[in-house]
Amino acid sequence: MKAKNCLIFGGSGQIGSNLIRKLTKNNIRVTVVTRNIHQKGLKIKTQANAGYINIVEANIFDEKKIQELFSNSDMCINLIGILYESKKGNTFNNIHNIFPTLLAKLSKKYNLRHFIHISALGLNEAIDSQYAISKLNGEKNILHNFSKTTILRPSVVFSSSDNFTTQFMTLLSRLPIFPLYYSGKTKFAPIHCSDLTDVIYHVLRNNINSQIIECVGPEVLTFKEILEILLESIDKKRLLIPVPLPIARLSAKFFQLFSKPLLTEDQLKLLKYDNIKSGKYKSNVDIGLPSKLFLRDEVKKYSYMWKEAGQFSTEKYRKDDG
Repeated sequence: MKAKNCLIFGGSGQIGSNLIRKLTKNNIRVTVVTRNIHQKGLKIKTQANAGYINIVEANIFDEKKIQELFSNSDMCINLIGILYESKKGNTFNNIHNIFPTLLAKLSKKYNLRHFIHISALGLNEAIDSQYAISKLNGEKNILHNFSKTTILRPSVVFSSSDNFTTQFMTLLSRLPIFPLYYSGKTKFAPIHCSDLTDVIYHVLRNNINSQIIECVGPEVLTFKEILEILLESIDKKRLLIPVPLPIARLSAKFFQLFSKPLLTEDQLKLLKYDNIKSGKYKSNVDIGLPSKLFLRDEVKKYSYMWKEAGQFSTEKYRKDDG
């Protein structure tokens, strides 16, 4: 069978690395676009056999250079997204709306067989969040410009290389108390990275054009329950204390001053809204691909690095020793 060619934007992150391996193992050639090949090129190269991966350095808004890549592609996947804005042009509108709209237009121009765009759950109700507004505007413009689009809306994505469980385990291992915003009642349906990339491959292989698919894990957990699972995994006991909203807002104002904010005012607004299936769209379950991996089971496989003895923690050492 002739290998298909897939163009990926955002291929160096946790989803991209897993996806590249999955696609190339299934006879799909991948071209990964990165803005800094010297920093990320070596890592990307290790994700596939030679001949199945090509790495191109480009500014994502360099339309001329990007357009050349579309002429040799059958499909395109956009994994790029940001959680906070910076002063280097990485605004929500640029990244979540203008850029994916450009990709949709190019997908139509070059008659690609598919365009997959990764968005997020919990957007429709979060009308006071600039992040959510930019995501929704991007989705609207993408669907308007290219009918062969599938937008995937995952809940929080986790794995050993995420910025979710790993960051929280770092904080929980260092802080004696931890704040619960909105009393920790916000609901999530965490999906493991490999379950999500299974969905992406399933959509490509079966040429599914369902426009919007909500991607969720096998369980619904509150924010407090997630923290309790992480604490259990690293053998820590911490006070989880509900924080009044005025104090939460003040802390967000402070944290967003950091170069890599722990929390921003916009993220605090998002935490008001559940991050679970809305029931308005098809889900990964509806297209025949329910998630298999549970948060507690998977986190245990890498949480030892946040325990007192690290890789030599008693439980892991005994397991590895047989």
